[in-house]
Amino acid sequence: MSIVVTGATGHLGRLIVESLLSRGVPAEAVVALGRDVAKIADLDERGVDVRHADYGDLEGLTAAFKGADVLMFVSGSEAGQRLPQHRNVVDAAKAAGVGRVVYTSAPKADTSSLILAAEHRATEQMIAESGLPYTVLRNGWYLENYTGQLPTYLEHGVAGAAGDGRISAATRADLAEAAAAVLVGGGHESRVYELGGEPFTLSELAAAVSAATGRQVAYTDLSEQAYTQVLVGAGLPEPYAAVLADADRGARQGDLYVDRADLERLLGRPATPLAEAIRAAL
Repeated sequence: MSIVVTGATGHLGRLIVESLLSRGVPAEAVVALGRDVAKIADLDERGVDVRHADYGDLEGLTAAFKGADVLMFVSGSEAGQRLPQHRNVVDAAKAAGVGRVVYTSAPKADTSSLILAAEHRATEQMIAESGLPYTVLRNGWYLENYTGQLPTYLEHGVAGAAGDGRISAATRADLAEAAAAVLVGGGHESRVYELGGEPFTLSELAAAVSAATGRQVAYTDLSEQAYTQVLVGAGLPEPYAAVLADADRGARQGDLYVDRADLERLLGRPATPLAEAIRAAL
């Protein structure tokens, strides 16, 4: 079996490759694609087939996908550019005769009100209409989105616009392990998995940071507009800040909450809890 992993130079794609190898998939059966292959030169040294690929290059993608039994299609990271890039990936997969496509989407992409969900919803439709066998992994928010901000939380507290909305975040490692299980396992064709971990509110996040550090951290709930301005003040471009604030708005109304059963079934164990992720990050 040949498994092609796109975005292997990114955090999630790299972890998926590592999870495949840890499961005993021969290195020569794994193809790792990315734009900056120098970042994964060590994978090449370990026998993985490392190739350059760019979502903007249809011909290059088609060549890179040739012979793939399964394509791990890690969604693009350039908001606003995803649709033309994703069209290239789907068209290339069809032209190359890929056996099955596994796509990383967003929580509840078919019904979510999040701005970010629209591109994922359209991509899911592209894949379904292509006639290719597929599996959709609707990955929840990364726990690293929060643990990566621990220094800020300790200095300024947790701010957001999510109210009491529950967020089913999971570690990238857990999501990568689940993806690897789908890539090598059977019975996943035409399945859509909602993947999330132990749910928490941002108030509970603040309490967990307090418990782990022994320092009092509070959550300040803001309006979507006010939170956008906080993020702009922290140096984020306003369009990106607005998308993040919109995600919190969606969380407030339940768009980021999913049952963790799918993730834990694929993992064969409980998802990594928030407290453990915070301790590891500290």
